[in-house]
Formats: sequence, structure tokens, C-alpha cells
Amino acid sequence: MNEFRYTSYAQEIIFGPGSLARLVDALERFHWQRLLLCSTGTLQRDGTIASLEQALEQRLVAVYAHVQPHVPDFQVVEATVLAGENEVDAVIGLGGGSAIGMAKAVSLSLEEKRKGRPARAAFPTDQPVVPVVAIPTTYAGSEMTPTYGVTHDENGLARKITVTDAKVTPKLTIYDPVLTLKLSQAMTASTGINALAHCIEALYSLTRNPLSTAAAISGVHAITSALPRCYAAGDDLEARSEMLMGAYLAGTALSSVTMALHHGLCHVLGGTAGVPHGMANAIILPHAMRFNLDVAAEQLAPAAAAMGIALEGKAAEAAVEEAVQRIYALIGQMNLPQHLRDVGVQEADLPQLAQLALQSRAVQSNPRPITGAAQVEAVLRVAW
Repeated sequence: MNEFRYTSYAQEIIFGPGSLARLVDALERFHWQRLLLCSTGTLQRDGTIASLEQALEQRLVAVYAHVQPHVPDFQVVEATVLAGENEVDAVIGLGGGSAIGMAKAVSLSLEEKRKGRPARAAFPTDQPVVPVVAIPTTYAGSEMTPTYGVTHDENGLARKITVTDAKVTPKLTIYDPVLTLKLSQAMTASTGINALAHCIEALYSLTRNPLSTAAAISGVHAITSALPRCYAAGDDLEARSEMLMGAYLAGTALSSVTMALHHGLCHVLGGTAGVPHGMANAIILPHAMRFNLDVAAEQLAPAAAAMGIALEGKAAEAAVEEAVQRIYALIGQMNLPQHLRDVGVQEADLPQLAQLALQSRAVQSNPRPITGAAQVEAVLRVAW
């Protein structure tokens, strides 16, 4: 790693049990007075949204509480109209990657409507007209990144399009592990593996840098230590705190590097085949690691060490293969699906999914060059 470029983002991070209580003070510092909340029906039903409404009082002028997975384009339109009608000056994303992604999409869309021109940042230092506040309740990591995806339905074919823009990186993120205590075993497992996948891709990304690598290695250690404990005992606040720290490190690692085959496939499986993002991660991660093993073993060996695998006297390839096997076993122990056929993907759809994935910038940025759809389809078939 003799050459690299690094982009940082102006963010305030507040981390710790009970930190949600510090949200109002933070909003005062930023002078945000009219907020839209983007969230999900689950968090409305379990009372999380009600507690936020009580804390924010008159600052919360609108709530869009039925965000669907993968951020459908028609919902972005609905939420943007609601934000415009209420003249909001900031958007809160409360929940996982979809809720926070919706807040990001509304932020850019609303700015475009107000300015009458594209809102895309010309420089990493460009600031949004309508900033995003992120309050994650899962381990998806969107709260740290300048990226979101919107699913568009064109001619009966759903396709998830990712957008990367410095302006949508949340200006304020509240990490409160208490909010993750209600997370189900399935969501704990699937979003936890998503966070682990962020670390893995950051380690072998073509644009990796010293900070992304350090954060990813620390993230692997925290996640593989805490995730099994969170799954076994969801009310273990210490484990939840360590796991959320791991998710923060994973998001930080991924925020300044390009993604690769793993996330390119997961986005296609989610947007087109309707596979929940965490489950797609669980199925694809071991196979993406093996696909890249020949060219990325040296980069992934520190991840194996962070998992407690001894490197001494062992080839990097062997250590990483052991890590792959441990990850595969952990996925199985947490009762996550391990085959695409288990989540409704039809074998006949694999060629089309491979063709769509080949068009992804992430797939084109894979460390092992991908020159044709046949390579992608081969990975999908092994995963099927």
C-alpha cells in the first residue's frame, strides 16, 4: 500500500448506552428545528418511534414510518413530498440500512427540488441543504457511508441503483446500544454478517488505505467476538455495545473505499430477486471470499488473525480458508440461509442476475478481475 487516496467526512458521532438522550442537545448545536423522521412499521409498533416523538416534541414535524426494504423509488417520492410540505431542515433515519437510505435519498431529492438543479457534490467538502441524522438500530453500517440504494421498477424488472455522494453522509449519528436490545435473533445475525462483510471487502478493496484497513481489522475482532453472544443473549448490553462498535468500525472502513463482487451481487439479489440484504450477505460472503482468495490472501490474513486463527507457520491462503470455514459455520449456527434456493431464487434466474451484476461498478472494481458474466454466474451457482 504505497499509494492511496483518502476522503473523510464531517460527522459527529455520539456512542454509548443511553446516548439517544443526547439527541436534542446535538440538534440544538446544529440549529435544526424542523425534522422529518424516516423509519419502519416495526419500530412504530415496538414503541421506539413514540419515545423519539416524545423527546423531539415540536421539532418532529412529520413521520414517514413505513419504509420498505431496498428503498423503493415510489416511497422516495412520497417521503420527499411529505418533507417538502412540512419545510423540513433535516431528515432523521431511524432503523437499519433501508430507513437510513431513505433519509439519504430524501435529502438529495429535496435539495434538487429546492434548488432546481442536481444536488450532487462536486467536492467531498460540499455540504447538504437538508442534512441527514442517523440513528441505527441494526448493524447495517449505512450511518457512516456516503452511499445508498434505490430500487427502480422498469418494465416489470426491479433493479437497485446505488448512489454515492458526500452530501448524504449523515452529519450526526447516534449509536445507542440500548436501541439494539429489541433486535430479533434473525436481524441480529443477518445485519451482523453484513457488518462483517463490510470489513472483509474493505480489506481487499482496490482503493483500501491504512485507516480503512485498521478499522476493518478491529471490526472483524469485535464482530466475531460479540455477534455469537448477541445471538445467544439479546439482552446482553455489553455484547450489544461491542457489536455496535464493530458495526461502526465496519461502516467507517467501507466509507472511504470502493466495494467489490460481494456487495455488487448482494445489491442485485436484493433489488431484483427481493432477497433481504442481510440474508444475501450471509449466503454470498464465503463464496466471494473464496473467489478472491488467490489475489487477496495477504490482505485477508489479518482478518483471520483477528478471529483468533494462528498465522505462524501457515500460508496466508490456508489461514484465510480457515476463516472462511469459521464464518460459514457461524452463519449456519445462527440459522441463516446458506443457499440462494433457500430464499426463493430460481436457478433459471441466475444468468440474468449475473448479467445485471456484471454492470455493477462494485463488480467491476473486484480485486480479481471479472471480464464476463460467466465468472459471476459461476459464483451464483456455487451459492445456489
